[in-house]
Amino acid sequence: MNVFDFRQHIVNEYSEFTRSFTRIKADDIRSYVSKAYDSQKYWPEPLIQVKPNFKPGGTVQQLVQAGQLHPTCAEIFRLGKSESSVGVPLPLHTHQQEAISLAAAGESYVMTTGTGSGKSLSYFIPIVDACLKAKQDDVERRTRAIVIYPMNALATSQLEELKKFLGSEPGRRPVSFGRYTGQEDEAEREAMAANPPDILLTNFMMLELLMTRQNDIDKAVMRNAKGLRFLVLDELHTYRGRQGADVALLVRRVREALGDKLVCIGTSATMATDGTEMERNTAVARVATRLFGTAIPSHNIVTETLQRVTPAAETLKTIAPVLAAAIDAGVPYISFDALATHPVSVWVEMTLGLDYECGKPRRARPKALKQAAILLAEASGRPEDVCRRYLEQFLLRSYPSETFRVLKEGEIRTLGEYRTQRLVLQAWDELTMTTPQENTAC
Repeated sequence: MNVFDFRQHIVNEYSEFTRSFTRIKADDIRSYVSKAYDSQKYWPEPLIQVKPNFKPGGTVQQLVQAGQLHPTCAEIFRLGKSESSVGVPLPLHTHQQEAISLAAAGESYVMTTGTGSGKSLSYFIPIVDACLKAKQDDVERRTRAIVIYPMNALATSQLEELKKFLGSEPGRRPVSFGRYTGQEDEAEREAMAANPPDILLTNFMMLELLMTRQNDIDKAVMRNAKGLRFLVLDELHTYRGRQGADVALLVRRVREALGDKLVCIGTSATMATDGTEMERNTAVARVATRLFGTAIPSHNIVTETLQRVTPAAETLKTIAPVLAAAIDAGVPYISFDALATHPVSVWVEMTLGLDYECGKPRRARPKALKQAAILLAEASGRPEDVCRRYLEQFLLRSYPSETFRVLKEGEIRTLGEYRTQRLVLQAWDELTMTTPQENTAC
């Protein structure tokens, strides 16, 4: 699918819809309204950003061999598992490995990494590991982790992701899990109360009700969570203002009622954007400490560790003399390895993928497509419209190249992971009046 054509199709459809309610007969008014629509005021340029490349860590199997994880984790966390295949070892990013180590040490932390960085696995792996180890010494069934999502859709989505690793048949799961969000019928809730899952997925409103209602089923669910080990708040940035205060009080009641030795984990793609990395981490740590009611030091704020895909020796300066010729030659049909050394790939990664802070690569802010085309035109000396068409085609061509590379290496991934591979276009089709800063926070 050509995302740029799709975006324009949506804009055109919406434009026709908004104009269908009135018929303007006065030429001057019709001209004024048409100029307002053509100004991009109501549907700004799409923002583009290239997914950066995360620095690889080890695999779950290697952590098991090093004695950091329970041996069963090596069987659970594998990619491409099916009835006919055991799959392949699950590779980890450096930031995932760091988060797993913190949780294993019983330390609370916040992970502030971007979309598609594997934040969920960063807490599910240590939670599953802790459950497996705890069940060796304590056979009593109980809920050892509660994961709170801001929306039921996220809880349902994660329920499906857990099935891929822990199995779809409840009776055969080495670690059990369940959803309790208010969508479940009476039979499901009774089953949850009678057979408590190791991991409970819910939302903060339902957890509030579970702790305050006097329903026998709800009280049983809470009794089953006595001695709780993990409390996770996903999408931490959504808990602010009065809602943030409500959640902060809820966390304190959970600690008082279920266990004060909680490992608190927060995740968010966006928490703080201003200042140096140390200043940002300090700000996030301060907010997280107030929200969780337990000390979370700034060195327990886990951030992305990125590395380049294109050759490290190439810079914007070194490829500048050959950019024009590369654009004139058209978008190539080449392999991923060849594409990674292409001059425009270097320009794209260094302009739309990465920024550097004190020599450390960090994710670049999204740029409007028009802005990116202007920058490419300035760097290559080619006209802006030529650069815009080339950039669109180049980004679209890069996506299947990366997908092919992943398949070639035998890494079986979900569709969602494919969409967030490096050198993949991320475009936001904003149909409302928002600023680039607001889009960045989405």
